[in-house]
Amino acid sequence: MKAFVTGAAGFIGSHLTDALLAAGHTVTGLDDLSTGRLENLSRAGEHPRFRFRQGTVLDRARVEEDAHGADVVFHFAAAVGAFVIRDRTLESLRTNVHGTENVVEAAYRNNATLLLASTSEIYGKNTLAGLREDDDRVLGSPLKSRWSYAEAKALDESLVDAYCRQRGLAAVIVRLFNTVGPRQTGRYGMVIPRFVRQALTGEPLTVFGTGTQIRCFCHVADVVPALIALAHEPRAFGSAVNLGSTEQVTISDLADRVVAATRSRSEVRYLPYEQAYGPGYEDMLRRVPDCTLAKELVGFEAHTTLDEIIDSVAEEIARRVRQPTVPRR
Repeated sequence: MKAFVTGAAGFIGSHLTDALLAAGHTVTGLDDLSTGRLENLSRAGEHPRFRFRQGTVLDRARVEEDAHGADVVFHFAAAVGAFVIRDRTLESLRTNVHGTENVVEAAYRNNATLLLASTSEIYGKNTLAGLREDDDRVLGSPLKSRWSYAEAKALDESLVDAYCRQRGLAAVIVRLFNTVGPRQTGRYGMVIPRFVRQALTGEPLTVFGTGTQIRCFCHVADVVPALIALAHEPRAFGSAVNLGSTEQVTISDLADRVVAATRSRSEVRYLPYEQAYGPGYEDMLRRVPDCTLAKELVGFEAHTTLDEIIDSVAEEIARRVRQPTVPRR
């Protein structure tokens, strides 16, 4: 199989690239390196069946060229992270809307299957425990940059759905719920790597808001096989599919567990949303997926526990900051 992966140097994209190559496939990876890192592709870069192309999905000709001959297109290139969306709202919208349009059209023109990486942000402020793919979206004002990412990804999903219904594109939409693991950076707002780095360097762990927000975190090693399987499952085409863990944790408890796992002496401090993100920031109390559909389609289950996730992230970040980790008791 020939695969084209956009956002290949990113966190999930690089793990997906490694898995595709290990399975014997040929991969072309595209990334503009705005948030992705070449070091994420250190293993893939030496592989004879991998070709890396530096460029943006906003370049229609480049996307069309790189998608030529692909059997499957995995679209992971996107502007992500709360701070990126806040600070570069216009650029983020262009990437997440026009860039996706270019990728979807290229997949269609090359008769390739498409997997679109979407997000749990789609559900907005819907706090149901066990969000299903057909549940309603509850969003704040479109004039708040906080919701521009969710709006853009919703438009992406509608675009893919229209291509499926009107043009016969074989495509599946995957809504990811807080995928985490090695190679993820906390620089753009991702909470687990940020907490771990703070704990390992002795800084206070900064919890934004009250800390009562409930989230579920899923290890990238559990997600990637499901991505590949869904791209090859015709029953998934034309659908959106949740992928995530159902192990719930409050952000306050998460901070405490990171401190315990790293045996850090760091304090946990609370920072109001207004100070962290600016005026008018809105968040949701709970985000928990129902992954029944993914299990029915490809047997998906999240096997990695939260404690194991924290350990794996801590091990990698400790190498970066040159501090040894202590094995969990």
